[in-house]
Amino acid sequence: MAAVLTLPELIAALGGDLLGAAESLAATRIARIATLEDADAESIAFLANPRYAAQLASTQAGCVIVAPAMAEAAVARSARSAPAAGAATLVTPDPYLYFARLTQWWAARGRSGSVASIHPSAFVDPSARLGEGVSVGPFAVIEAGAVIGAGAVIGPHCVVERAASVGAGTRLAPHVTVCHGCSIGARCIIHSGAVIGADGFGFAPNQGQWEKIEQLGAAVIGNDVEIGAQTCIDRGALGNTVIEDGVKLDNLIQIAHNVHIGAHTAMAACSGVAGSTRIGKHCMIGGSANIVGHITIADHVFVSACTFVSRSISKPGQYTGVFPMDENANWEKNAATLRQLHAMRDRLRALEKKS
Repeated sequence: MAAVLTLPELIAALGGDLLGAAESLAATRIARIATLEDADAESIAFLANPRYAAQLASTQAGCVIVAPAMAEAAVARSARSAPAAGAATLVTPDPYLYFARLTQWWAARGRSGSVASIHPSAFVDPSARLGEGVSVGPFAVIEAGAVIGAGAVIGPHCVVERAASVGAGTRLAPHVTVCHGCSIGARCIIHSGAVIGADGFGFAPNQGQWEKIEQLGAAVIGNDVEIGAQTCIDRGALGNTVIEDGVKLDNLIQIAHNVHIGAHTAMAACSGVAGSTRIGKHCMIGGSANIVGHITIADHVFVSACTFVSRSISKPGQYTGVFPMDENANWEKNAATLRQLHAMRDRLRALEKKS
């Protein structure tokens, strides 16, 4: 658990402008991060959405992070607060971003530093290369030819298969599997149960049976990527499945073989992407959205939750849509008609005006 900190320590680490009585600022101690509603005198809270501005009047937070537009209201709250509450105000252009960085800093202070060590129960092949400061947990396996970058943490029961690589400062939570020949960049976080580089779903029909197509590519993960629990990223069939820098994947996501996801795209839980689809940079894919294979999605596209993307998207913007299941021939006719509804409405209105 992180030690209690002072507001000057916080400002020195993350910046921002402190408002409040000098004696209060010096006396305020912060022991936790909390919501406005749940905060007490030893809590720091934030106000990012103006809809919750009314909570400023009643919060007991020792310090509140606000945007410049809310600074006056926050200072007025400080003037009404009891001295015990401290009631300091921290002003920053983007309170939500400041909150995010505060949580990172707080977690880093509270997280027990991993000691560079290999647990006696772990297996590390003699041909594997481990950088300085690597930690390997109980019952982990690092196979022949694997490369682990400096300061990486390989959690308990993880498997890094032959010729795979894990970048410097990357953390694998317990029970992560990195399959043979796959690579993970630097400073990534891979949560429990994730599988990087399982075989893609490739089979050729043969007289009512299925003939396996060996998946000969790899999965290549960039830097600063976070992958949620139980998420699966399949290896490529011939080329590679590629996840570029800064991508954020939630839990229970399926990324099929030869998919390419552009930098800083984020995908919410239970979404899935079929094979050989290319998703652009800075996209947002909502929870349970499904994207068919062999299409392209432009940069800066926002796909709403539960949307079924059945064709390429060439322009940035927000896309939404779910269509009921039907026999395929009927579905195609109805879908084609549905796309004409706007034009049909305009023609109907024109006819109504003539009558």
